[in-house]
Amino acid sequence: MSASPDFIPLSIAVLTVSDTRTLAEDTSGAYLVAALQEEGHHLHARELISDDIYALRAVLSNWIADADCHGVLVTGGTGFTGRDSTPEAVTPLLDKQMPGFGELFRAISFEEIATSSLQSRALAGLANGTFIFCLPGSTGACRTAWEKLLRAQLDARTKPCNLVGLRPRLMEN
Repeated sequence: MSASPDFIPLSIAVLTVSDTRTLAEDTSGAYLVAALQEEGHHLHARELISDDIYALRAVLSNWIADADCHGVLVTGGTGFTGRDSTPEAVTPLLDKQMPGFGELFRAISFEEIATSSLQSRALAGLANGTFIFCLPGSTGACRTAWEKLLRAQLDARTKPCNLVGLRPRLMEN
């Protein structure tokens, strides 16, 4: 599949999952908003919620049901502590998982943080034609994910293929 010759802006939501940060202290969410807008994408919405499975599912479900939301970047809640529940909240909502995202993110992270990358439960998938990416809560991890994976895959000009090029066929039966 060849990429489109033109940039196609997407409408992307950013959700921060944290029990300790406020929106004013949310450097990871702020980084993701700035990065996606700098590339030419549109911010669909931005929220910060506590690490609660049902609150996360409620916010995410609304965005998944909104045809104007093309993707969601979730930061936080992907670790191993008792309150980290992002993977458990998100996985049941996915129509399809994208296992390569988590695998590749951890491989890239290994170069930066060595074996600490094992603690990441980063994941991605598709729900109702909406791309969902769950990233660790650290700003460094969000930067790694954006710069080394997401920026290129959310750009229709990336060859030989990209996620944007798949959008017209995501809802096929």
